[in-house]
Amino acid sequence: MENSEELKLLGFWVSPFVARVEWVLGLKGIKDYVYVEEDVLYNKSPLLLQLNPVHKKVPVLVHKGKPIAESEVIVKYIDETWKNYPLLPQDPYEKARILSFAKFGDTLYADAFKAMWSRGEEQEKVVKSTIEELQKIEEEIKGRKFFGGESLGYLDIALGWISYLLPIWEEVAFIKIFDPIKFPGIALWAENFLSHPVIKEKLPPKDRAVEYFQERRAFITSIIYG
Repeated sequence: MENSEELKLLGFWVSPFVARVEWVLGLKGIKDYVYVEEDVLYNKSPLLLQLNPVHKKVPVLVHKGKPIAESEVIVKYIDETWKNYPLLPQDPYEKARILSFAKFGDTLYADAFKAMWSRGEEQEKVVKSTIEELQKIEEEIKGRKFFGGESLGYLDIALGWISYLLPIWEEVAFIKIFDPIKFPGIALWAENFLSHPVIKEKLPPKDRAVEYFQERRAFITSIIYG
């Protein structure tokens, strides 16, 4: 077990990117670490700015005094450092395919987030593109419990935000993106994902998350639309 003095995570309670790291730590059985909550919107700490001076954002994992930034980099670092519960397959092609698909998930995330705060025709356009992107996710998960097969894998962690954040964004923006009838594979996956004990332990409270994104949406629209 890792000594908590050797492992520290700087995070933000509602960040899906921080959640990725905490999920992986949980899957690896690593619980003895120091978590430092950051006010990333209004008051970034000197520690965060020191450890991640380029991007100035969370998550940042500090292992034995060495900082690692960016959630996908951190997840791969953890997976390579702690060999139990491997997240990525050994086959080079399959590993490359999964990592490429995870990048596609980042595009989906950006579009879904924009759908949450945009308006009018712009919102209609991005909602449509997000639904089209979800169709590719549906094709990938169809017939399987998890993207990793019978157990959670790298892609489940990368796409995990879909299961709980997308419904929150739909509620906040009064839009409909995810239809469980149209996407039965994703619906079943989301149910399996959210019921996993490691995932359940590190989910933000829904009511608080809804309130947070309502405030974020109001802030962003006031800047973009005046």
